[in-house]
Amino acid sequence: MKPKINHPWDLKPSEALNLQQELGAKVIKEDQFKEILLIAGVDVAYAKHSETITAAVVIIDAASLTVIETVAVEDKARFPYIPGMFSFRELPSLIKAFAKLQHKPDLVVYDGQGCAHPRRFGIACHLGVIFDLPTIGCAKTRLLGVNDEPHCKRGATQPLLDEGEVIGNVLRTQNRINPIYVSVGHRISLGTACDWVLRLSPKYRLPETTRQADQAVRNALKMTCDE
Repeated sequence: MKPKINHPWDLKPSEALNLQQELGAKVIKEDQFKEILLIAGVDVAYAKHSETITAAVVIIDAASLTVIETVAVEDKARFPYIPGMFSFRELPSLIKAFAKLQHKPDLVVYDGQGCAHPRRFGIACHLGVIFDLPTIGCAKTRLLGVNDEPHCKRGATQPLLDEGEVIGNVLRTQNRINPIYVSVGHRISLGTACDWVLRLSPKYRLPETTRQADQAVRNALKMTCDE
């Protein structure tokens, strides 16, 4: 797989900010997909005390949640660590991982933010727009916004608000377990995004896409350290 939108990655922070605002206008917050059979989970990890980055993409079957394919690549992070601009640090490596895939996903779940972002263009949005894929941001922690606590039962939600605007949902995936933060990435509505995240989380707090991608980067890092 290759991106359908290509742009420079060697940018100054001010140029990156302008590009976020430009590409943010392309985000579609409605369901624009047909059947979802394969779902990708993506994650990125950094080696200690270096700029080495490991990016992993895991493809799972949407019905059985079994892993179909796993790809991991080792690379170097070249953009500085700036909150709100992680996509410029991580996506170049993930593009290399997507290029190695044998299966094309119908949906991508990113372990990070989508529209729940200061410029409404988190890393899940960026990935979705450049690949033109339905994408969900599914984060363990809140980047910004305020919310009430959702009910303690699985499936309960509360809107995540930033200055009165709904930028995501706080979703309880398991009874009496800390919720997660779901937001639109691209070509999917917030309600459908929450439905899919809940479907992908039958037993644990985090969806299987995130759990399997996290395991893939951990395994890849361990292999690197063992060499």
